[in-house]
Amino acid sequence: MLDDLDSVLEEEQQATEGEPRTRNRARAGRSTIAFFLSLVLLGLVAGGGWFAYSKVKGFFVDDDYPGPGGAEAIVEVKTGESATDIGTTLYNQKVVASVDAFVSAAKDNTRSKNIQVGWYKLKVEMKASDAVAALLDPASRWVTKVTLAEGLTYQQTFQKLSEATKIPVADFEKAAKDPAALGLDDSWFTRSDGKKADKTDIEGFLFPATYELPPKADATGVLKVIIANFNAEMEQMEFVSTVQKTRGGITPYQALIVASIAQAEALKDVDMPKVSRVVYNRAYGNFDCHCLGLDSTVNYWLRITGKGTKASEHLTNAELHNPKNPYNTHDKPGLPPGPIGNPGKAALKGAMSPTNNFPYYFFISIDTKGTMAYGKTPADHDKNRLLACQNGIPLC
Repeated sequence: MLDDLDSVLEEEQQATEGEPRTRNRARAGRSTIAFFLSLVLLGLVAGGGWFAYSKVKGFFVDDDYPGPGGAEAIVEVKTGESATDIGTTLYNQKVVASVDAFVSAAKDNTRSKNIQVGWYKLKVEMKASDAVAALLDPASRWVTKVTLAEGLTYQQTFQKLSEATKIPVADFEKAAKDPAALGLDDSWFTRSDGKKADKTDIEGFLFPATYELPPKADATGVLKVIIANFNAEMEQMEFVSTVQKTRGGITPYQALIVASIAQAEALKDVDMPKVSRVVYNRAYGNFDCHCLGLDSTVNYWLRITGKGTKASEHLTNAELHNPKNPYNTHDKPGLPPGPIGNPGKAALKGAMSPTNNFPYYFFISIDTKGTMAYGKTPADHDKNRLLACQNGIPLC
């Protein structure tokens, strides 16, 4: 991780091999003084002057604490720092007695190049070699870990983050109102279906993963870490370019909405591209009203408005067909206003590369294991629904 560590140590070695640098001249001057002092010391030792030697021996040996150290010290190793940079940080916080002692200890420890970026709990007045060892010990890392599962809504995500960091949920809600300030490009909020995307809606962009959060970060800092990871994952998957090239005018934001629906509807990864294709078929294919007819979108609206979600068999007709619900996909054509959760990698891949030659308009889970069946007609769907009921799904 610390690639500069080896190069710095190599430079120091090269400097001693005669490279014409200012640093070498300084070392040469020091060597001359050292030679003179060694003559003095020979005389002092011969004359019983060991006490005097003890006073000047530090000139030849880098200052170092005997250890093991005392009070706790919190230090940060930043991206791209060299051994000297780290040593300077430790010296300034009185963890080590000198920068040179730390650099020497790092050079002597072949594993020092594996020191990771992050925060560490060390001690004041440590022996330099012990400080290097501590930076290599995972037990010394000071991190706040939080796992965000696939499909969480922004509200559920903020609650998880608040529990892990002790930062109030309200702080996350406030910081999330400006996704652009968190690192999300405005181009994401582009739609080609005539509907306007809400640029203050962070739903769909809080990528599911296990995060190591900076211990001193505020809500904005935490969300920046998550958005940065979203951006990196999208780039690695080539999500934007793939959607733009293959989805026939559908924008990456629309594909993100489809991915969130697939995440909510499908239990198994194998069904993500199939469910995505069905959603595309209904919204943009030869389907009568282009309505998705999904209970998951209705439930999303109930959740974010504080009413609580319901199993499909418990949703009332008024809830399913509420004209004031913007996520009412039973009556309103096309995709909903935005994502209905935060999709994981499998759902995102399914949305950007849905199953080809899959002329289906209906899907349903037919058992408690999440096995899905697909239909082309309402009659096919009714048969699959009956099969689900026979398998213990309470839909009949």
